[in-house]
Amino acid sequence: VLAQVRAQFPQWGHKLGEDHLLDLGVLGQVSETSLTRDMAFKMESSGLPNTFVPGRNLLFLTLAAALAYRRDLDVIVTGVCETDYSGYPDCRRDFIEFMQRTATLAMPSSCGPIEIATPLMYMTKAATVRLARSLGPKCWAALARSVTCYEGQRPGCGKCPACKLRAAGFAEAGEEDPAHA
Repeated sequence: VLAQVRAQFPQWGHKLGEDHLLDLGVLGQVSETSLTRDMAFKMESSGLPNTFVPGRNLLFLTLAAALAYRRDLDVIVTGVCETDYSGYPDCRRDFIEFMQRTATLAMPSSCGPIEIATPLMYMTKAATVRLARSLGPKCWAALARSVTCYEGQRPGCGKCPACKLRAAGFAEAGEEDPAHA
């Protein structure tokens, strides 16, 4: 993916470091969800799907901030969206603002503030599809390889809330989902 981003956006090449892969299997040790265990998707009494992994974005952003500090970076980009999502509390603007302040407070003052950029925060799925199309064939190809399905299927099952949101977004954008092509 990094090589494709460098090729598609050469103006960013000098800003990108090396890939850094972290094992986040620990989430499966502390949460029992359909994303961390072999169990069927269902809606919980809380109103959230059982795909909600408590603390997932908290952990992701904490680790990203630590890595950003090590690489002398001050912007973290995440794809969370508050507009049309499954109600996950860690995809809301309030949470991101809290994490941004927390990351800034957790780093030495010489680092300056940490910014958590959320370019998709208020975009509908259709607007996100249109953006991906406008960014070119490589971005479109990445979208084709993405997995949205709560059952972990590619292409998706078509029945879970994530698949329904994705299908509605592509339909509203007037596009065919490349994952189904």
